[in-house]
This record gives sequence, C-alpha cells and structure tokens, in this order.
Amino acid sequence: MTILDQHPELRERLHELYVHLHQHPELSMQEHETAALIEERMTGLGYEVFRCGGTGVVATLVNGEGPVIGFRADTDGLPLQENTGLPYASTARGTLPDGTDVPVMHACGHDTHITAAVGAATLLAQDRDAWAGTVVFLFQPGEETAAGAEAMVADGLWERAPHPEVIYGQHVWPGLAGTVEMTRGPAMSYSDAWRVTVHGRGGHGSQPENTIDPVVLAAHMIVRIQSLLSREVAAQKAAVITIATIHAGLKENIIPPVAEFTINMRNLDADVRQHLLAGLRRVIQAEAMASDAPEPQIEELYTFPLLVNDEAETGRVVDLLRGVLGEDQVIERPAVMGSEDFGTLPDAIGVPGVYWFFGGMSSEVVESDEPVPTNHSPFFGPVMEPTLSTGTTAAYEVLMSRLRVQ
Repeated sequence: MTILDQHPELRERLHELYVHLHQHPELSMQEHETAALIEERMTGLGYEVFRCGGTGVVATLVNGEGPVIGFRADTDGLPLQENTGLPYASTARGTLPDGTDVPVMHACGHDTHITAAVGAATLLAQDRDAWAGTVVFLFQPGEETAAGAEAMVADGLWERAPHPEVIYGQHVWPGLAGTVEMTRGPAMSYSDAWRVTVHGRGGHGSQPENTIDPVVLAAHMIVRIQSLLSREVAAQKAAVITIATIHAGLKENIIPPVAEFTINMRNLDADVRQHLLAGLRRVIQAEAMASDAPEPQIEELYTFPLLVNDEAETGRVVDLLRGVLGEDQVIERPAVMGSEDFGTLPDAIGVPGVYWFFGGMSSEVVESDEPVPTNHSPFFGPVMEPTLSTGTTAAYEVLMSRLRVQ
C-alpha cells in the first residue's frame, strides 16, 4: 500500500502531470516552461514561491510553529533521442550552449522527481491539521551539469528561504519499482570533468618527421592515464577514469595540429581525488614534454561534490520506510559511482542531508535476460506505477515523520 492508494484522484492527476513533463523535457539551466508549470502548481496549492538560480523554483508552506524541513527535486532533461517506444515519448528539441540543435529526453527520470515532489506537496497542503512547521521544496535546475545547486546558493537561496534542519532528496533508477535503496555515509562519488587540448605541429602524412603528431601524443596520454588507477591508487580505494571523447583531424593523410579529448574522473575519497587530479596534470604535461610539444590546455568543465548521507538520519529513514513500504522493499546498499550536486544545498548551511534511490523498472524488465536500461540511456523509461506512488509516498512519509503533530 502507498499513500496514493488512499487518493486515487490525486494519483490520476499526477499521472497526467508526469506524461506532460515527460513529453516536454528541457535542457540544463533552460527549464523555463518546467519552472513556470511548477510555479503554477505550487502557488495553486498555497505555497509561497520564488525563482532562484535562473530556472530554479523554491516553494515554502508555513503551517504554524514547528521544524523547518527541506526537500529537493531536480528538473532538467538530457540531449538524447528517446527510443523507449512509450506512447508519450518525447519529441522535444533544444539548443546546447554552443548552438547545436539536439533532441531532448528525460533520460534520467527527473520528471518522476518533480511529479513525486508535487504529489507530496499536495498531500501536505490538503491535510494541514495533521502537521505543524514549515516545508521548503527546492525544484533545482541544472543537476546534469553540476550548475544548478551552486546557482541557487549563489543567488541567495539561504538568505531568501527558511533554513531547514535537514534536507531530503531522491532519484529514480533501474531498480525494481516499489523498492527504495539507500546508503549511510558517503553515497555518491566526486566527479571531475576536463577537456584537454593537445597541440602539435601538423603536416603531410607522408612526412611525419616534420610534424609533432597530436593524435599519437593524445593516445600516449590516454593509455598512461589509466595507469594512475592501476599503479597509484590502493586496490581498496574505488576510483574510475573514463576517456569518452577524442577528436582530431579532417583527412586520413593530413596530420592535424590539434587533438582534443575529455576526461571524467570519479572517486569516494578526498585524498585519492587530490592525488589523481595532480597525477592527471603530471601525465598530460610530461607526455607533451616527451614529444617536444607545446604545453596542452586543460579546461575544467565541472565538479560534482561527494554526496554524504548523514548516518544517523539515514538509519532513521531506513527504519521509517521499512515500516511504510515493507521490510523487504527498503534496501541498504554500498555507495555508487554516479554523482549528484544535491549535497551542495545542505552543505551550504551545515545541515544533514539524506538522499535515496527508488526503483523504476517492472519485474518483467528486471528479471529478463536482456540488459536493464539505465539512467542516461535512450531506452530509459520508468514504468509509471508503482514508481510514482513509491516516490510520492517516500517523500511524503519522510517529511511527515518530522512534521506530524503527535
């Protein structure tokens, strides 16, 4: 049983909201229509609403004396062509900051996050006699680019909104719908992304002796970078380095003057992170020197902070949700190497944060022999139920556990 079993009309309205959001995703920091829709819904429920961080929305409901509790939901989509085959699949398009026209999809399920938050906010607004205090909903833009939480804080979020004593958040993922999974302590990794521009000296492919080949040089860098993990990080320490893009040249017999590749590095330990960041620079610069090439350019694209769940509060939430959803439906799990900027919000005011995952896949999908579509896949399409009911119930019950009138 979920809270929405007692509110079938609300569940139907949330389904309609979810379908609309799924069909109308917007890119990071461009969530203009999404923000306007959230403002309309939350204002209609009686919340005080203001914009923050560009396309972020803060919605506050004061209901007498009591604790102040925060809840965050992210709102942005991804530049992907949806291939789920759903009848409400997205056909939306958007424009990247460099001007590229791209398809847009809610491939990370942020539409479920918005819907569940609106559902919990609706239940709180409808039953004010059952609780007392203040609830602050943070509809955050730009999670995918690690820009949104920082933008909200920089825009005076915590000078303009009440300070919660704890902030909660959640994320759909390819687990079994109806389940919740969470981690005590470090839960999601640091993530650092760089763009490296390797400079050489171009020329004819028949005369490599007159060139400095940036393709060969970049290849040496990429191979050597992986040895940072295998030879400089203890086996007990988790770390991942991915080189997912490399671009150079226009023709097979012209050695280009420049090559470019990107790096994504993830780990769960601050000391390991600093060692690897220094090691990346050392390898890149040393390989350039070994080839007598100019110094490469390193552009830091973004950084996601380490997400650390407050251990005591996480334990309380685990026990609470097991009582609500069922003992077997709430699972404690190790940290994941995915990254989130959620932690920026509680960290900015020094309060605990707790973040969990809720499943979005049917038992048929999870138990099949085929790979389960993951977040950021063009095939990622959470089943509507019990996904939305579970996300709404988890958000509502955790908030009510701090606000409920005894």
